Amino acid sequence: MNLDSNLQQLIVLAMIGLAVGGFVLAVFLPVFSQGRSEERLKNVVDNRRQGSGYAQSAAGRLPEASRENRRKQVQQSLKLAAAREKGRKKRITLRMLIAQSGAEISLWTFWLYSAVLGVVGTAIAYLAGLPWYIYALCGFVGFLGLPRWVLGNRRKRRQEKFLSELPDALDIMVRGLRSGLPLSDALKVIASETPPPIGPEFNEVVEGQRVGITIDQGLERMFERLPLQEVNFLAIVLAIQSKTGGNLTEALSNLAKVLRDRRKMKNKIRAVSQEAKSSATIMASLPFVLAGGFYLLNPEYLAPLFNTQVGNILLGICAIMMLSGILVMRKMINFEI
Repeated sequence: MNLDSNLQQLIVLAMIGLAVGGFVLAVFLPVFSQGRSEERLKNVVDNRRQGSGYAQSAAGRLPEASRENRRKQVQQSLKLAAAREKGRKKRITLRMLIAQSGAEISLWTFWLYSAVLGVVGTAIAYLAGLPWYIYALCGFVGFLGLPRWVLGNRRKRRQEKFLSELPDALDIMVRGLRSGLPLSDALKVIASETPPPIGPEFNEVVEGQRVGITIDQGLERMFERLPLQEVNFLAIVLAIQSKTGGNLTEALSNLAKVLRDRRKMKNKIRAVSQEAKSSATIMASLPFVLAGGFYLLNPEYLAPLFNTQVGNILLGICAIMMLSGILVMRKMINFEI
């Protein structure tokens, strides 16, 4: 059945509207819902504070001056931790990305490698006889996309390895403190006895102490190289203990237990969401697989999509809708704790 031109235009406009609406929903829905999630989190924290009586009873046993002094010191430490956490959410520069990935290269070397990859990608596409916009796209991906993707992947693997070994490093520190070692010597043991990236990162803290950098400042620098909440937890524990006193070994032991529980929870969430990730991957790749199969069986079947104006418009609409669906599925299956 043939459709008249007006009906075809209405169908195309409706598809464009759906595609644009889905794209806007996928991109801006997290921004609109962020305020409500923060409000719910604040309410939960306030309820827990109101329902907690142990801290209040313990504080009542302390003198009034000591209790007020301790409260101010804890608030100051938490404010510094919140400032570090806020700085972590800023846009990561290229220099920070290289430092966080652990790659021992300079900016000039990175741009040199990127230029070489861009030229090679453009040359391969040009020699293959592809259209100009294809080898221009290959050059852009080789120059900016692929090198940053490699650094981001390396950064993610380094952070995961650090998180998997941090509880064991804290246990080493606890055993050293219980045997009578000072905190600086316990850090030296971790720096010398643990493999990368734990050892080199704590070695930076130890080397900083020799030139007058305190442990708190050294942990702040570690947080810049490894912007992880676990590193922030360690900095908070040591900062509060250094200002208010207390049993450091018990605090570090509890922190190691918390970090292990967080990792178990992350693994459990990853296992539960693996089915959804597999389904999303299949759904996202299925149109491309079917199009490739149709092209191999009958190359002329899909030719109108590439050779006509209406086909190009439909391809653009499909690309926007696919991107919207992928972003929505990615938001649904990615969890952070």
